[in-house]
Amino acid sequence: MPAADPLRDLGVRLTPDGGELRVWSANASSIELCIFDEKDADWVAERVPLTKGKGDVWSASTPSLQLGTAYALRVDGPDGPTHDFDPDRYLLDPYARGLARTRDGGWRSYVQDTAFDWGGVEKPGIRLDHTVIYEAHAKGLTKLNPELPEELRGTYAGLAHPATIAYLKELGVTAVELLPVHQFVSEQRLTKMGLVNYWGYNTLNFFTPHAAYATREAQFGGTGAVLREFKGMVKLLHEAGIEVILDVVYNHTAEEGRGGPTSSFRGIDNASYYRQTAEGDYIDTTGCGNTLDFGRAVTQRLVLDSLRYWAEEVQVDGFRFDLAATLGRGEGAEFDPAHPLLRAIIDDPLLQGVKLIAEPWDVGMGGWQVGNFPVGWSEWNDGYRDRMRNFWLRDIAQARESGSASEGIGSLARRLAGSNHVFALERGPLASVNFVTAHDGFTAADLVSYDRKHNLGNGENNRDGSNDNKSWGHGAEGPTQDEEIRATRRKAVRNLLGTLLLSAGVPMLTAGDEFGRSQRGNNNAYCHDSELTWLSWDRREWQEDLFEVVKTLIRLRRENPALRPVRYGRWGESTPSASQMDWYNKDGETMGIDDWDSPEERTLQYLAASTPEFEDFNRILLVVHGLETDVTVTLPAHEGVERYTLLWDSGHDDISGIEGVHRPGEELAMAPTSMLLFRAD
Repeated sequence: MPAADPLRDLGVRLTPDGGELRVWSANASSIELCIFDEKDADWVAERVPLTKGKGDVWSASTPSLQLGTAYALRVDGPDGPTHDFDPDRYLLDPYARGLARTRDGGWRSYVQDTAFDWGGVEKPGIRLDHTVIYEAHAKGLTKLNPELPEELRGTYAGLAHPATIAYLKELGVTAVELLPVHQFVSEQRLTKMGLVNYWGYNTLNFFTPHAAYATREAQFGGTGAVLREFKGMVKLLHEAGIEVILDVVYNHTAEEGRGGPTSSFRGIDNASYYRQTAEGDYIDTTGCGNTLDFGRAVTQRLVLDSLRYWAEEVQVDGFRFDLAATLGRGEGAEFDPAHPLLRAIIDDPLLQGVKLIAEPWDVGMGGWQVGNFPVGWSEWNDGYRDRMRNFWLRDIAQARESGSASEGIGSLARRLAGSNHVFALERGPLASVNFVTAHDGFTAADLVSYDRKHNLGNGENNRDGSNDNKSWGHGAEGPTQDEEIRATRRKAVRNLLGTLLLSAGVPMLTAGDEFGRSQRGNNNAYCHDSELTWLSWDRREWQEDLFEVVKTLIRLRRENPALRPVRYGRWGESTPSASQMDWYNKDGETMGIDDWDSPEERTLQYLAASTPEFEDFNRILLVVHGLETDVTVTLPAHEGVERYTLLWDSGHDDISGIEGVHRPGEELAMAPTSMLLFRAD
């Protein structure tokens, strides 16, 4: 029989006689379990020494470990440049399922009550090709919603409120991707400046939901109340057919750089958990002060155990991995697509069917790894983002200034078709998570309204945030009363979101873009927990019009499988669920080499067909025109196509009057910088 895994069952496991605690440390000389008085989390009621066993796992059992017990670790060990032992510090159990605050702002682990009645509700199991992701902040999404009771605004319960679910259902998204909801804290630097870490990329513990997003009733509701509220949110979203994806931050922790707040890993075994030189300097590939060392089995197991917990115990449907290139760095800190952790996540039997999305870069050497993750992973496609922004914004700005754009239609077409020049054939277009905006950067409305960032409110003299936004204010910086500019900006947003929702791949929509939310030009609003970042539900007519456009685009994507290929097509082959696309220029003729490469050629027609496997046969024609001039387009003649029925025209604010049936060979006058979508029958 194979030997038992010494890394199994780390953390607390309850037994009939109390509980057992198991902690890993290769370099500690002693570990002590401190159990606190049930009425005073600052008073140690019992001290229990742990014994070191196989695989550097320390353990102890005591009847005092029960549901609701608050506890901490005290760890001692040798001196040395890579160590940071202090037997007087109280440390968190890395596997703690619950956390509690003390009067002085410290933290204690506590034994969590995980009981919950799921009532037979199961995961929706939405196929990846049907997935439309809605990236949102758990607090910011509902904080200002007047349809919610005040006590539920900005909470997990508020996200699961019928009004919120009705909004998401009406919009048509299939998954909510929540910015980090693992328990996190603000960095010391921000606290001193009077700011906070609003986004949450500063994890304190990988097994507990962030308590501040729960209702006050849950926060003061005793053992497990916050977790039950979180599970209740998942349950109600699942009942509505909406999946829950978590943005998870395993690449670094809230302990920051050397000299930062030591709360757990650094005090338990700094030399093992964090990448560092022999002199004790951290090797930081995250830009956050520290980097967990995924060349070690214990950190790999930590991530797997956390993922299993959230996927099984909490029933979440997927994960988006922040700075995922860090998770694929081995002993030499170099990225390896076959890294044991990346493979183990895919192969884990408890994670089958879970959606896995990589942010495929970090700030270390060789940190940009787009297209290099294994089969089974999807990736944020920043090349898609940049090309769409350039095509609809910077190229048009350049053409206005100089008379011609820098690039033509070819590079846009590759992105529309699923970026097959980036992702391996066996991975297919669903490896690409397409986006034009995300939490990090300009909103869609700000992309078309500002030439430059406006981040003075972040306290860093406008140095933070990207300077390369590929944005364009269309002749004004920020708000303007010029109605012509405002109308052009609205159309630019429709074009950006139209390409996003009509491209092959998995679209991700940033919450608020569907109604033109602005952050007043701040492209790095991570430190603002205020109305700057919360979604406003007080909207003007043009915002309601934009919402209707986005809702329609999502519906059209759902109804037309030709927009959602599962596989890349092979030349000359008809593969089920593969992309089959024919490309035409503005004259309705098959695209030639000159059409692809010329920067003057900014008009494209592509006819995409689905091949039946899961759904009925379907064909669409998408026409894209990327210059501020009128153009006459001849609809292409294509075998089997008798008519083109207009489904959407980006040139209109109001979509209610869009209609029309046209014939192959018919000429159409197309407005400047616009898109048309037809069903081809």
